Amino acid sequence: MAKRIIPVGVQQRLLKLRKEIEHHRYLYHVLDRQEISDAALDSLKHELAKLEEQYPELVTPDSPTRRVGGRALKAFAKVRHASAMLSFSDVFSAEELREWYERIRRLVPSCGRRGFYAELKIDGLAISLEYRGGAFSVGSTRGDGLVGENVTENLKTIEAIPLRLRERKEVAKDLRRAGFSRLALRLPPHLPRAIEVRGEAFLTKNEFHRMNREQKKKHLPPYANPRNIAAGSIRQLDPRITARRRLDSYAYDIVTNLGQETHEEAHALLRAFGFKTNPHNRALRDLGAVEGFRERWMEQRESLPYEIDGIVVIINDLAAFRRLGVVGKAPRGTTAFKFALKEAETVVEGIDVFVGRTGVLTPVARLKPVEVGGVTITHATLHNFDQVQKLDLRIGDTVIIGRAGDVIPRVVRVLERLRPKGAKPFRKPSRCPACGNPVVRDGAFLRCTNRRCPALQREHLYHFSAKAALDIPGLGPESIDKFVDAGLVRDAADFFSLKPEQLAELEGFGELSARKLVSAIQSRKRAELPRLLVALGIPRVGEETADVLAREFQSLKRLATADEENLRRTRDVGPIVAHSIASWFHEERNRALLAKFRRAGVVPRRPALSRRRRTLAGLRIVFTGELSRLSRAEAKRIARQLGADVSESVSSSTSWVVTGKNPGSKLDKARELGVRTVGEEEFLRRAGKR
Repeated sequence: MAKRIIPVGVQQRLLKLRKEIEHHRYLYHVLDRQEISDAALDSLKHELAKLEEQYPELVTPDSPTRRVGGRALKAFAKVRHASAMLSFSDVFSAEELREWYERIRRLVPSCGRRGFYAELKIDGLAISLEYRGGAFSVGSTRGDGLVGENVTENLKTIEAIPLRLRERKEVAKDLRRAGFSRLALRLPPHLPRAIEVRGEAFLTKNEFHRMNREQKKKHLPPYANPRNIAAGSIRQLDPRITARRRLDSYAYDIVTNLGQETHEEAHALLRAFGFKTNPHNRALRDLGAVEGFRERWMEQRESLPYEIDGIVVIINDLAAFRRLGVVGKAPRGTTAFKFALKEAETVVEGIDVFVGRTGVLTPVARLKPVEVGGVTITHATLHNFDQVQKLDLRIGDTVIIGRAGDVIPRVVRVLERLRPKGAKPFRKPSRCPACGNPVVRDGAFLRCTNRRCPALQREHLYHFSAKAALDIPGLGPESIDKFVDAGLVRDAADFFSLKPEQLAELEGFGELSARKLVSAIQSRKRAELPRLLVALGIPRVGEETADVLAREFQSLKRLATADEENLRRTRDVGPIVAHSIASWFHEERNRALLAKFRRAGVVPRRPALSRRRRTLAGLRIVFTGELSRLSRAEAKRIARQLGADVSESVSSSTSWVVTGKNPGSKLDKARELGVRTVGEEEFLRRAGKR
């Protein structure tokens, strides 16, 4: 059989990936340095594993994918766990946490009746502790969840782990003293012969620093991090080495049924039996308290004597927890609410330059599709050309993409060692890619100087029909391009002069679709004034300012004749915004456009006020994140109709911050200021939309 030919590019990519992974392994484990996140490193390993799966003949014994991980080592006897040691699902935002809770509440509606239990998620090694006849008999690692390694002798060196359980009488007495009298009564009269406890072994920061000071005295390289020392200490063959490393341990669950009905009671039992438990763990009544717990420890994590990377959230009601069962390798009734940014690596396939409706040129990285935080990413904003130069980003570069609280993906880092040969620096344009006219520097941005640039004209037209503006169904960029190319539309007013028979002649349109689109356009002749103001694209006039102007001036004619002094007297309109508005209405081409609108019969309505206007009256609301049932524009419009003042920025005067999926920095600001946050469902309920 002929040997298949492997592309040279594949072989080179494999070699570079292995070198890159080894480089970060060396930094992390030997030099105690970390250039990229664990998630990004996992992404690199995943790409390597996929390539090796596709080309198994290229696999070598020293490949990073050949390392043992998550399996019982041959040096230890194997231990089959009586019940699986499961891992956690992860969430990274308050919205994802609430989505988790909504999912499990649909399965077991009563699961939250006893609230939640929150634990600090220590960055250590999960262990199982089995006691027979009250004596510590077998200690094991998680392994693959079903089979672990017997590390009993090593675990016996950790003083936090009791070698014998306390007697039943002592346990019951301590439970009553701690306020768990009912649990004391539920204890079986004779404790089971076999009791199993789960916990975490870890190394404190102080012990980690002490060990590295010793390494320095011996002129040896420092250890990388506390977690690896803990894992390495437990998974080695000489208990004397483990003893010298002074590991610590917290117990966090008791698998055996001893009458406990809540996870909080399980912790009380652990303490009564003589186990060390984390004093910061708490029973919490609702998700709001859980979010606050996580925020507090995210801020105070450096004050802890050990490393944490988030919190674990558990349904406190154990009966409900058991009914929820398991999905994959994770119990449904618990989740890890992590701190870390979600990241992944991918390749830059190109850098595109877009011209916005204000003439600003924006570079955007075109990416090999990659999933980050459950979303497939194909583009990432580069903000401006200074950022491209700062990153030294080149086409063909392997990059780390981040998307956590930020809705818009961004390039976090360029992995220069994976750069292909001959990759050239990206040159910022000196001319507009759409019209060829020179560009000028405007602060950190480049701007096209041609007001009649076709890209600006098309962007204006795209913006005019968008959801946040006139929201014309069926009138998207593809249709607009056809109208412009056919010479039917030169400015936004031309939309209102389109005839069905004109559209029916264009590719992709039939008689019915042409009539429907023209009807949709004509229906917007009486659009609300704020929508038309947004659609006009007046610089510095967004949805909030448009709404304020519409309520103040009541008509387009009055606004068009207002001078800067009158505009400055309007709430939330400062001198810069006032100058921008007045200048726009005084430009001849804009006056001509407004006259053309009038001839086409475009007469905007005053802002509508709901009959239930007082529902949200007096509230100042900010929206952040992706809403699932409404567009952002629809949500804002509803809030305004019900009397609320909608703002883009969070301040001490903000009443609510309404959060969607992947909320950004506005949520952080709200928590910093103590502003109330509500989800989309709560907003809809208060708005009478549920």
